[in-house]
Amino acid sequence: MGTKNICLLVLCLLFVIASIVDADTSPVTVKKIKGKKVCDQGWECKGWSEYCCNLTISQYFDYYQFENVFSKRNSPVAQAAGFWDFKSFIIASAIYQPLGFGTTGNKTTQMKEIAAFLAHIGSQTSCGYGVATGGPTAWGLCYNREMSPNQDYCDESYKYTYPCAPGADYYGRGALPIYWNYNYGYIGDCLHVDLLHHPEYIEQNATLAFQAAMFQWLTPLKKGQPSAHDAMVGNWKPTKNDTLSHRTPGFGLTMNILYGERVCGKGDIDDMNTIVTHYLYYLDLMGVGREEAGAHDVLTCAEQKVFNPAAPKKAASS
Repeated sequence: MGTKNICLLVLCLLFVIASIVDADTSPVTVKKIKGKKVCDQGWECKGWSEYCCNLTISQYFDYYQFENVFSKRNSPVAQAAGFWDFKSFIIASAIYQPLGFGTTGNKTTQMKEIAAFLAHIGSQTSCGYGVATGGPTAWGLCYNREMSPNQDYCDESYKYTYPCAPGADYYGRGALPIYWNYNYGYIGDCLHVDLLHHPEYIEQNATLAFQAAMFQWLTPLKKGQPSAHDAMVGNWKPTKNDTLSHRTPGFGLTMNILYGERVCGKGDIDDMNTIVTHYLYYLDLMGVGREEAGAHDVLTCAEQKVFNPAAPKKAASS
């Protein structure tokens, strides 16, 4: 099947889901497969998964909470006003809920994962500042693209796997911004969308942008690392080396996975604290409460060694 046909199929599936997203929640259908209880909850959690036996995201996180969390995203000064919406978020999540996104563990664990995911996308797309109305945490999803890129993010060393397409620029786009041709190519392959030749699709379709962010959340992005999802819900168990490196399951580790040395292992720096502040604020707004965030070493990555530190630069020879 050609790329064009695949894209049309994806769009058709999204249209079908969108047409029923406002319908009443489907009843839970339960059966056993090889002695294991699995469930189906209709369009939002479909496919006979153990995770679909739990609450779906829309059953504990609704439109009004989304509006509260991202209350300033449609302000006239927001670059992406009118782009991001709750329906696109839920439609995108329907692909990943049967895999455990927002459906792993008890209700508190589920809500904490969604608050964590939203904290990352909110902090990475915020146009808030210290004295902004509502405070900086109210301005998540203000952007859907990098506004002043200083390069095209084309890495020619990937010319045999993900060669840069003529006229395409690979600056940051999306809810968890994607950079570089090799990331657009790889994520596009996994989503069955030609993002290598059409990176602009991410800033044109909110459902696809959320879907790309959720894919990054559920997928181990580098060798030897867990996914942010597994780190957040307790599926990942640290090795002795991880323990010695102060890497602990929880929100702090998700920052280590997604940003590495940009924010981790440097103490309580502003870049890290901004992301943490979003998470605590969203926990409060969702009714979970920031007291559920955990101790400092669980909540932050201030003292964690990063998984894949950059190789030290060689000193110039004299």
